[in-house]
Amino acid sequence: MGDFNAILQLLPFTLLVLIIAFTVHEFAHAYSAYKFGDPTAYKEGRVTLNPRVHLDVLGTLLFVIAGFGWAKPVPVRRSNFKKPRLMGVIVSFAGPFSNLVLGFLGLIVFYVLLNYTGIVGWSDGVQKAVLIFMILFVKMNVLLFILNLLPVPPLDGYRILEDVLPVAGREKLRQYEQWGMLVLLLVAFVPPLYRVTLGPIFSLQYDIIYAFNDLIGSLFGQRLPIDQFFRLIG
Repeated sequence: MGDFNAILQLLPFTLLVLIIAFTVHEFAHAYSAYKFGDPTAYKEGRVTLNPRVHLDVLGTLLFVIAGFGWAKPVPVRRSNFKKPRLMGVIVSFAGPFSNLVLGFLGLIVFYVLLNYTGIVGWSDGVQKAVLIFMILFVKMNVLLFILNLLPVPPLDGYRILEDVLPVAGREKLRQYEQWGMLVLLLVAFVPPLYRVTLGPIFSLQYDIIYAFNDLIGSLFGQRLPIDQFFRLIG
């Protein structure tokens, strides 16, 4: 019951972070594809930061429940690119990279809030809410960066793998594409599988966040006690 109550308390913050993260992620795909010469996403109204055109309700809820999910995929026609495979890799990578950038910028904002805004003088409730939102913002964006680079359909890492493999390799890979979502569901919901697959991979988020904290902390002259803030979200 305690864990369930904690999830409910974090739910508004989690959903707000996901709305921002998914929207920027899909916008990055659409914008980069448009700039490389593919107008498909632009014609469908996807080159926008309006969340309504990017969010998938089921994919968002599944991320809250299981730690992975999705937004509406951006349509991309690689045949419109001058260099289809190279530009395809860049467009696919643009989404996860945008989440990594958001995580980094979020941590900078965290430092600014704590050092220059007088947050310690705010009411306890407001202060806690801001801290929870910021640490979730950093953590979940870095997690989305890692998740989306997994070479499993329908994730971006799979599309990148398709573009870097030779033709024969791509054709062989596509034989197993239909099983991608099933594999993700199995490793997410079966604890023994999660512990030896997604668990170790997702734990890389902490290495990235600690590296960001070291870098930003050196610029500000002191490091945030990031572990203390992680305790706010369990």
